[in-house]
Amino acid sequence: MLAAPTRHETMARLTALGAVAVVRLNDADAALRAAGAVHAGGVSAIEVTLTTPGALEVIRALSAHAGMLVGAGSVLDGEAAREAIAAGARYLVSPVLLPQLVPLAHEAEVAVMLGAFSPTEILAAHRAGADAVKVFPSDALGPSFIRGVLGPMPFLKLIPTGGVTPENAGDWLRAGAAAVGLGGALVDAGRVAAGDWDALTERARAVVASIAAARGGAR
Repeated sequence: MLAAPTRHETMARLTALGAVAVVRLNDADAALRAAGAVHAGGVSAIEVTLTTPGALEVIRALSAHAGMLVGAGSVLDGEAAREAIAAGARYLVSPVLLPQLVPLAHEAEVAVMLGAFSPTEILAAHRAGADAVKVFPSDALGPSFIRGVLGPMPFLKLIPTGGVTPENAGDWLRAGAAAVGLGGALVDAGRVAAGDWDALTERARAVVASIAAARGGAR
């Protein structure tokens, strides 16, 4: 049996992939199918939000899939963090600034991304030891905000979530984001309800192409 990756290895792979699929659905089976569909399209970092019914079982099941990098989202307290880690999550994502999650996750060699909105919150998350900062909700900010924050603080690893689409994912990376998070723009509830898994796979391929184009050219 292979040893679990360290949190640094987890973050290196996540940033190399460049995109995280945020799976927030109302059905555990649909979440499993959606995760498989976007993975088939090349988006292999899967964040299962704890608001999804049966989220821990979904995380446990996906963690057994070779090639997937599975984490837990919407982590709001220590108990939820512990349960997600026990289920196999290799990274934790919170929408808000909760420094207490950092030592808990790092003790288990699990990466943690704390949520922040303002430059002050972003720096506080970094200084608390977050492996990356989830800039959320980034649809209210735009890629220029990422570029602006990184000007005086280039050491930050920022992962904007909200407002990121397959079409504009590359814009955020060109602005300096370490990776991006995509929720409904990728894991579309309408397509999931219709069972159109091929559409999700195609959307994932568009994300991968956008990221490759951004990283292949100069900023």
